[in-house]
Amino acid sequence: MRKITLLLSILLLIYSCGVKKTQSLLSDGDYDNAINRAVEALRTKKDAKGKQDYVYLLEEAFAKAKDRDLRNIDMLAKDANPANLEKIYNDYLQLNNRQERIRPLLPLQLLKEGRNAYFPFDNYSDQIINSKNALSKYLYDNAVKLLKSNNKMDFRKSYDDLGYLESINPGYKDVTKLMNQAQQKGTDFVSVYTKNETNMVIPVRLQSDLLDFSTFGLNDKWTVYHSNKQKGISYDYGLIVNFRQINISPEQIKEKEFIKEKQIKDGVKALLNSQGNVVKDSLGHTIMVDNFKTIRVDIYEFRQFKSCQVTAKVDYIDFRTNQLIEAFPISSEFVFENIYSTYNGDKNACDDSYMPYFNKRAVAFPSNDQMVYDSGEDLKAKLKDIIVRNRFRR
Repeated sequence: MRKITLLLSILLLIYSCGVKKTQSLLSDGDYDNAINRAVEALRTKKDAKGKQDYVYLLEEAFAKAKDRDLRNIDMLAKDANPANLEKIYNDYLQLNNRQERIRPLLPLQLLKEGRNAYFPFDNYSDQIINSKNALSKYLYDNAVKLLKSNNKMDFRKSYDDLGYLESINPGYKDVTKLMNQAQQKGTDFVSVYTKNETNMVIPVRLQSDLLDFSTFGLNDKWTVYHSNKQKGISYDYGLIVNFRQINISPEQIKEKEFIKEKQIKDGVKALLNSQGNVVKDSLGHTIMVDNFKTIRVDIYEFRQFKSCQVTAKVDYIDFRTNQLIEAFPISSEFVFENIYSTYNGDKNACDDSYMPYFNKRAVAFPSNDQMVYDSGEDLKAKLKDIIVRNRFRR
């Protein structure tokens, strides 16, 4: 019985909170959210006595929302500003959609008053179609006008307007064709290339990898990067990777000799006391203990080392003014290192982690060209990070 009482109390509390929240939304003028909460509550057991508060709230919220939208439409229509056409169209859609949310629940009874809740529905088909057509014409005409501009931002606005027009009125005139024009005109084309200001030859492979922007994934809706200039395209910006300095260390082999010792178990032996006598247990048996011995190894370690540091500068150029927009320093370092060892003695005196060095041997040092190329992966990652964080248009 206590469990049933507790459950009923919890359900009553939930219901009370739901009604209060809906009342609060209604009082704040948030009519559609109040309608949504009431509709959700009435999806099950809509005729139950406990749901009556929601029916009253739904009736009131619907009436107030409809009145507000119709007054807004009337005011916007009188203003006769074509910029208001989208709002008028959306208000008519909202009036219709609101009715369709409530329609499946009807009729809704008001038990105390012995009547059904009143929801005066209207047919907004003509208004929706007329306002959509007026909005479509306005969007189309405005987009065509923007396409005649010389401003890329106008082309992008034209594209967005045409995209919205296509979403509300698919197949309207030649919208698809105009969107393609707007996309082309509104796109920033960036020419990417390298310059070598060092006294060394930059590997062709490295330059190709750095300029392979297809692997960068940087092209977006309005920015396209080309490492090879294409005919018929007027480039807006340049991205130049200036190699400033390349430092390559000499090939080094460093030698080191050291000793490792370790105690290991070597069988067992009789336990002796401080006088050197054998220790026995209570039954007279000799007590045996582990016997340890010290092993040693002399290690001769060789470390091959060579490093390469590439310093560059990334320049952003505005081709329209031929001015430097920004410059970003960038550097990368690649280290070649090979460690191998020989030994004399028992190598088991070493830690297990050191053992692989005994299986290695000296290898040929990479060429300077290869060292510069191997720095490319890190250089490419840093270049991508610069571009991602510093777009040409912000």
